[in-house]
Amino acid sequence: MMRQYLEVKALNPDAILFFRLGDFYEMFFEDAVRASELLQITLTARAKNAEKVPMAGVPYHSARRYIARLVEHGLKVAICEQVEEPGAGPGIVRREVTRIITPGMVLDEEALEPRASNFLAAVYPGAEGFGAALLEASTGEFFSLEAETTQELVEALARVEPRELLVPEGYRDSPETALVVSRLTRAPAVAELEKAAFEPARAAAFLRGHFAVQSLEAFGLQDSPLATGAAGAALRYLKDTQKTDAAHVDRLSRQHRGGHLLMDESSRANLEVLRTLRDGGRKGSLLGVLDRTATGLGARKLARWLGAPLCSRPEITARLDAVEELSQRSVWREELTVALKEVGDIERLCGRLSLGAGNARDLRGLAVSLAQLPRLAAVLARCEAGLLKALAGPLGALPELTELLLRAVVDEPPATLKEGNFIRPGFHAELDKLVALATQGKDYLLQIETREKERTGIGSLKVRYNRVFGYYLEVTKSNLHLVPADYIRKQTMAGAERFITPELKEYEEKVLTADEQRGTLELELFEQLRAQVVKEAPRLRSAAEAVATADALLSLARCAAEYGYVRPVVDDSEVLSITGGRHPVVERVLGAGEAFVPNDVKMDSGESQILIITGPNMAGKSTVMRQVALTVLMAQVGSFVPASAARIGLCDRIFTRVGAADNLARGQSTFMVEMTETSHILHHATRRSLVVLDEIGRGTSTYDGLSIAWAVAEHLHDKCGARTLFATHYHELVDLAREKPRVKNLCIAVREQGGKVLFLRKLVSGGANRSYGIEVAKLAGLPPEVVARARDILQNLESGEFDDNGKPRLARRGSRASAPAPGQLGLFGGGGPKLEPAQQKVLESLKATKVDELTPLEALNLLAAFQRELKSS
Repeated sequence: MMRQYLEVKALNPDAILFFRLGDFYEMFFEDAVRASELLQITLTARAKNAEKVPMAGVPYHSARRYIARLVEHGLKVAICEQVEEPGAGPGIVRREVTRIITPGMVLDEEALEPRASNFLAAVYPGAEGFGAALLEASTGEFFSLEAETTQELVEALARVEPRELLVPEGYRDSPETALVVSRLTRAPAVAELEKAAFEPARAAAFLRGHFAVQSLEAFGLQDSPLATGAAGAALRYLKDTQKTDAAHVDRLSRQHRGGHLLMDESSRANLEVLRTLRDGGRKGSLLGVLDRTATGLGARKLARWLGAPLCSRPEITARLDAVEELSQRSVWREELTVALKEVGDIERLCGRLSLGAGNARDLRGLAVSLAQLPRLAAVLARCEAGLLKALAGPLGALPELTELLLRAVVDEPPATLKEGNFIRPGFHAELDKLVALATQGKDYLLQIETREKERTGIGSLKVRYNRVFGYYLEVTKSNLHLVPADYIRKQTMAGAERFITPELKEYEEKVLTADEQRGTLELELFEQLRAQVVKEAPRLRSAAEAVATADALLSLARCAAEYGYVRPVVDDSEVLSITGGRHPVVERVLGAGEAFVPNDVKMDSGESQILIITGPNMAGKSTVMRQVALTVLMAQVGSFVPASAARIGLCDRIFTRVGAADNLARGQSTFMVEMTETSHILHHATRRSLVVLDEIGRGTSTYDGLSIAWAVAEHLHDKCGARTLFATHYHELVDLAREKPRVKNLCIAVREQGGKVLFLRKLVSGGANRSYGIEVAKLAGLPPEVVARARDILQNLESGEFDDNGKPRLARRGSRASAPAPGQLGLFGGGGPKLEPAQQKVLESLKATKVDELTPLEALNLLAAFQRELKSS
């Protein structure tokens, strides 16, 4: 047995091997040690002579949850089953690996998140960029794409958050792979496949064979060798791990650049589109607010829409028309919701059955789901919106398969096929006879026993059974004289003799084989039904797509009706006008009695291309900017938006530079992260982009930070033209509005009353001149003595009192800064060391300059020059 184990393990060295031994899956050697630590199961040993082999195991009936936990840790699990019955042949029971479960190849419904996709991403690096393929094994979804840069590749992968990354052999530890993994919000497990599987010519032949086509032109791969290589490798990985022909993968779509509104991984994370920054969960994200779907199909579809908003105005309009109609039809919404709640995950049911991992419960679930489709089709057919009407067709296309499955499978099938009893009585006449023999055999034997007692007059006669002789009639020796001539003696015992009759022998042959024949026939019928499902896979996929789309649109309509959203005007202009805008997530989490303060924002390519937003900490600058970005995203998804009115000129990309943290894995400081993201924006933003910048330059010194912020704003104005929201504490930036015609100043209103600060959350015209940082510190709970000391220090800094070394003098509590003496210089207006005559002369020269006419940046440059003069003199 150990030799057999080692032979199988040698073929699967990178997987934890679940080796079936009777009612357990056993693991040995390093697999056992590792699994015992991760699964918290007992590590024991099997000894032969002096050698001890580490061993750990789990019961086969509960293996699914243990496998799921290993896969969650990013591991592969190879399932090695007994593929013949014990005693069926000479020697040890034959065992084979029947499938390999990896993070991107999960099919078990208990291990899959119903409302989230589970993609494998295959990446093929080349001299001119990357090819990539995205494959969802459980549903059969299959996409290919090409990217010129790592950043573009990461943006494409981030839309689906793959669970596993497949790369050519030798690339697992490459810098490119490490960079891709580090930039994805949820780091995927990394697996390797032989380089030959990625070779474009071989991959193309493999794909043509699978899809039974002569050319890949229909899939958009005729001139895309990198995408072809990645797609071929992804499909081969699926077939190799699942030991199947993957018939449910019946289409391959090409994703082209420019088809969707783009967001880099940082922007997607900052806006908390699919999950929160706090804990990575859905609750508190935009998806968490908008997901009112009734099915896993619809939830995954909605998440994909939010990850890839549209850039096509006709497609957006079609979705908005559908959402508008459903939002106004509350009765129809309820009808659709009731029907959808009865629909299972058709995509994954079909996927499991196609891959040979399904059971009778999957057939029953598919039958019940298909039975609901005509109800959905009837409601959608009454709609006027073109998109909703188009969904009705695929939903009514499978009546024959529905009727077959409902007629064939019992209402509550067992958990496994080996248990049998899943075919409905009356479906198959031969099976009904075998079931009757297997289940009613005792009654028939009692009839034989009663009849023979009456015929022979032997009251103690018994019909018995053992594995050696089968069924027999047992007669005590005192009654042997009553035995009829047609009894055939089989065995003589001490106090009795055993006989058979032709009738009993014939019945024995039927009964003993009935159970086996019944199980075999049921499995044959299951395979016939499964084959019928596989045959209808394309139509099932179309029906599932229609269900998912209807559910996602219904979810958006429900949010529109219940949350007070409005239909946005989406056009090709460069206008971005939001009246009474609200943050879709923040307004849902406010406590009782709290009301969200709406704000108006108007941007265009004329007077308001860049909005400089100033105001105190905690006043709501970041909330306003994020809500604008989310409103644009929602509108281009095809959703209504949280506002009283909105006009959205189509955006090609959304960039955000909000918050930062050290990235130790990449060796980058907070400021380096900030500058890297800003650089990416300046290199890729266009006139049609939306840029959200929060506190650019705060990671370095004041002068450096202000200079960088000013230069970035100038570049966006003069060179790029992107619509930009720019929040800052550098109040000097408000002077940009005097120099640049398309810059406008806004600030968050604050009211000071009785020594306290009240944040009004309202966006108004003009710039702020204070940040109220100490007041915010007080609200945060800093000790009163620290707050009071901070006020003293701030007063000295603002009045410019310096010590003999040129540093701000930190006065005692309650002291007041003195006025600067004649001949002293303070960088903040007074105080400082006494000047030498030569320095005094330079100062007089500086005073002659009309500084009021300088921009802040020119003033900073002049100050630097003056400081150099002081040092040289």
